[in-house]
Amino acid sequence: MMGPPANTRIWVAAGFTDMRCGFDGLAAKVQTVLQKDPFSGHVFIFRGKRGDLLKCLYWRDGGLCLFA
Repeated sequence: MMGPPANTRIWVAAGFTDMRCGFDGLAAKVQTVLQKDPFSGHVFIFRGKRGDLLKCLYWRDGGLCLFA
């Protein structure tokens, strides 16, 4: 199994996120709320309102990956 490089940071967004957000919406949240670059290669984790869903946004090899 391939994972992120050892120097990859994992950022968790506080509060809840609308789980209808896709690549663009989550990348915008990374920039505005976390004030980070969504194309940095770090992993960004978002939690749904009920707490039973997570979405992870990750930039790798020239494209965004979205894990739900």
